[in-house]
Amino acid sequence: MPDQSPPVVCFEIPFTRYLDKTGIPEHPLPPAVASKTLLLQLMRGLWRTRVFDRRAVALQRTGRLGTFASSLGQEAVGVGAAAAMTKDDVLVPSYRETAALLARGVAPAELLLYWGGDERGNGFEKTPGDFPICITVGGQSLHAVGAAYAMRMQGAPGIALAVCGDGATSKGDFYEALNMAGVWKAPVVFLVNNNQWAISVPRRMQTAAETLAQKAIAAGIPGEQVDGNDVIAVYDAVSRARARALTEGPSVIEAITYRLSDHTTSDDATRYREAQDVTKAWESEPIRRLGAFMKTRDWWSKAEEDALVAELEAEVESAVKVYSETPPQAPETMFDYLYETLPPSLARQRAALIEEARRLGDRSHG
Repeated sequence: MPDQSPPVVCFEIPFTRYLDKTGIPEHPLPPAVASKTLLLQLMRGLWRTRVFDRRAVALQRTGRLGTFASSLGQEAVGVGAAAAMTKDDVLVPSYRETAALLARGVAPAELLLYWGGDERGNGFEKTPGDFPICITVGGQSLHAVGAAYAMRMQGAPGIALAVCGDGATSKGDFYEALNMAGVWKAPVVFLVNNNQWAISVPRRMQTAAETLAQKAIAAGIPGEQVDGNDVIAVYDAVSRARARALTEGPSVIEAITYRLSDHTTSDDATRYREAQDVTKAWESEPIRRLGAFMKTRDWWSKAEEDALVAELEAEVESAVKVYSETPPQAPETMFDYLYETLPPSLARQRAALIEEARRLGDRSHG
């Protein structure tokens, strides 16, 4: 066998973590988190997501909300990413980005409307430039590239941040998005929430790639891993990737975390994973980790945590009231945002629906 030539090129995938699972720093912290202010913001975001999540699941279980995708254990991915973004940026979320959406300013009542089946919940009042929640797995990655390219053409100062799960990285949409982002050097960051499960399919059965971050290499863009349960590491990685996107182009961040909940409220994860694995994963969850670190600096206490949770529970209950008292849209509105001019066939269906609703209404009052 002839001697092998030197490799044409070599690659590596770096990994970032600042706090171990007990909250002890492994490296000096980034300057931005050397003060209490940002850490309190991050802690509030983590707890706000968990409190909302808990209430949403309860609403679904009692028939007051549709199928809901929990973020339990993954809050640091969205909270850290959102904290690194600016108002000029565009969030392009999947269906498990409650943490990022809330941190970006989306009202809890808006999210409840959406999960209750009312598309008005996707009309984010405070962040109208952010994309609607995407249910199609992986499709939002393509949308993010288009948005980022348009922003660059318009001279806009922001980036697009697309968030997807590990399962989405096995879809063609994801690869196509990375390819064109690399060609165009689009100002976009792809954040992969690797929670180890694509519904019931474990990460090891999705791909033979050693990391998901290395999928960036084929597109000619950098990729890195980050501990997705370390909110400081996520914030730092997205901050660096955002700065790079503005000057050089796209990158991929794989955030390693774990889905402590079922895939959605229509799933039963006990059918395909071991209880001891979930119990072990709880040891690394992000709220405990950040809280342990902040307590070592006297920046956090049990009393402060209890007060924050009580405040957030009141906020969510207020949102539940708004959601519950919001009148439903008229049935015919399902036709109203499909076309600039409704085709005759759909116009006839719309008219028939209005007439049927009127007839049923008259009967109920007769």
